[in-house]
Amino acid sequence: MPSITTRLIPAWLRHYQLTTLPTDVVAGLVVGILVIPQSLGYAVLAGLPPVYGLYAAIVPVIVYAWIGSSNVQAVGPVAITAIMTASALHAYADQGAEQYVLMASLLALMVGVLLTIAGRLKLGWIMQFISRGVSAGFISGAAVLIFVSQLKYLTAIPVAGNSLVGYVSSMIKYAQQLHPLTLLIGVSALILLVANRYASQWIWRSWLPASLAKWAERLFPLLLLIAALLMSLTLHWSTSGVATIGKIPQGLPSFTLPHTPNVREALNLLPTASLMALIVFVSSSSVASTYARVRDERFDANRELTGLGLANIAGGLFQSFAIAGGFSRTAINADSGARTPLASLVTVLVMIAALIAFGAALAPLPYAILGATIMASIVGLIDVATFKSAWQRDRLDAASFIAAFVGVLVFGLNTGLVIGLMVSFASLILQSSQPHVAVVGQLAGTGHFRNINRHDVITFHNLVMLRIDESLFFGNSESVHQHVLRATKQYEDAREIILIMAAVNHIDLTAQEMLMTLNKELILDNKHLHFSFIKGPVMDIIGNTPLITELSGQVYLSTIDAVIALKDL
Repeated sequence: MPSITTRLIPAWLRHYQLTTLPTDVVAGLVVGILVIPQSLGYAVLAGLPPVYGLYAAIVPVIVYAWIGSSNVQAVGPVAITAIMTASALHAYADQGAEQYVLMASLLALMVGVLLTIAGRLKLGWIMQFISRGVSAGFISGAAVLIFVSQLKYLTAIPVAGNSLVGYVSSMIKYAQQLHPLTLLIGVSALILLVANRYASQWIWRSWLPASLAKWAERLFPLLLLIAALLMSLTLHWSTSGVATIGKIPQGLPSFTLPHTPNVREALNLLPTASLMALIVFVSSSSVASTYARVRDERFDANRELTGLGLANIAGGLFQSFAIAGGFSRTAINADSGARTPLASLVTVLVMIAALIAFGAALAPLPYAILGATIMASIVGLIDVATFKSAWQRDRLDAASFIAAFVGVLVFGLNTGLVIGLMVSFASLILQSSQPHVAVVGQLAGTGHFRNINRHDVITFHNLVMLRIDESLFFGNSESVHQHVLRATKQYEDAREIILIMAAVNHIDLTAQEMLMTLNKELILDNKHLHFSFIKGPVMDIIGNTPLITELSGQVYLSTIDAVIALKDL
């Protein structure tokens, strides 16, 4: 039984090597400094005061560093959880900032509880059921909504809604409230940030060494924020009608119980909390597992669920909104030399310093700068490359991408994700209901059998050999039935029908009944049904059933055994 020390102190800390301390400290400082603008912006995206972005990067990060599965993943406020929070709590925006903040913490708490329960039930395998098409389509659609939603900070037009139609209609309705100076500041910042991100080879790498160019690109958003602060102070932008974030409260996040919901509120938030929990887990696990493979480390999906769950529960009790693993901040963390979660704890210290020492200094920062920061960072989430790849290689996955993407834009985040999942599962059912069944022949001089339409093979006048490339169940049994009947009619002289079952991992009751019917039909046609390569677990199920006991032919260990026994009959 593990000791109390073993259970309370994580392995990375028990076995910490001081030689990694310098790189961890440097990585933590770099991430902490660079993500301050992002953290402020994501809080605004969630509909919260900017300070809550810093709160969300403190307590949850500490908990994940202690419990999470990844050594280098940097968790914190991210765009997807922010926009889903804003979408879920849209109806509460008119109830005052204090109530909205408590509702955001409640949502984080609900997400954390769901993730923790899933971790305890070892449901880490569930991420396998979110196809690449659905996740990429959902995130791409959400990125478009995030981009459009931030136009309110670049234009001062009160853009609002849960879908693209809602955002556009509100922009048209209130277009007369456009503020020219805010627009100039926001668009200028957006152009500079986009150029820094996507034209760095000309802006930085044309005259700087590669290593310095990389850091210039990363530091530019922070330098732009500092420049905007100085210009706002000297040019008095706030008195000219430019919205600024105002003084950030000093001090650390405090223990605060979230809003206690009634039954109706809980039921209203539960679907969103469930979908958020799913997205948090899938996106975070993708990042963590990727870096675990690169670093040759073990990734535990169930431990990841627990770590994310407890981090969100702690955040919900300490004035945070829902958090997840961020790809960009994790990339910076790893590239900066992070070796252990100590780097994340150093990042927390940076956030605490920002809260204590720099709260007043951030007051003149225009919301337009935060909006432009989010818009520039979100463009990269529109995953055109995955859609192109899916369209070329797997049209069904491309259909899932389109369904999730369009669904999010037209109906909002929750409904869009559900639509994408439904199309994905429908695609899976469609594929399973139309299994590949190949007529095969023998490769000369070998015991191997291949598709007669793809290889030069030997066939036998009295044999038809069909390879079934799918497990058999109620959804595809009739399709297989028709495949076999067509083959027997095509090769009328063949009296021995061999079904090669090497790819069949399960045969359900409906499929067993279909095979028994097929056996009787073949008997009436003076033909015999044989099986080869039935797997042990499948044979355990059907071995004592009428399918085997009343079989007109034989069960062979291998196809070559069947051919040797039957070819001369």
